[in-house]
Amino acid sequence: MLKGISPLISPDLIKILMEMGHGDELIIADGNFPAGSVARRLVRADGLNAPPLLEAILQIFPLDTYVEKPVGLMAVVPGDPYKPLIWEEYRAILKKNNPAFTDFEAIERFAFYERARQAYAVVATSEMAQYANLVLKKGVVKMS
Repeated sequence: MLKGISPLISPDLIKILMEMGHGDELIIADGNFPAGSVARRLVRADGLNAPPLLEAILQIFPLDTYVEKPVGLMAVVPGDPYKPLIWEEYRAILKKNNPAFTDFEAIERFAFYERARQAYAVVATSEMAQYANLVLKKGVVKMS
């Protein structure tokens, strides 16, 4: 246990976050995502839902300020009438932790899978909401 680090951040996840550099991407995957088959590095976050884990990660993870949209979502498949309510929860968490956040990049399902294959790591949660997958692009820590 460390001061200032959420207990939701496992030792494996803190190691991954520390290893990542500017521009590297982290996937937060829902429980239906094929994390094991696409991940170059897989971190299990069994029993955790995505929103509290996102909140914990954003406490220590800088988002890339050099790209227009440093956070992406898996877009709803055309023709699927599902409306992902979790996206508004994500938006509130992102605005709270990054006031400059404006909007998500929408990523088509199979393009998202490919992006996950190229990501530095995939964090597999137990999130049951559909279309709850996120990609976070790491930024730099700016010293004052």
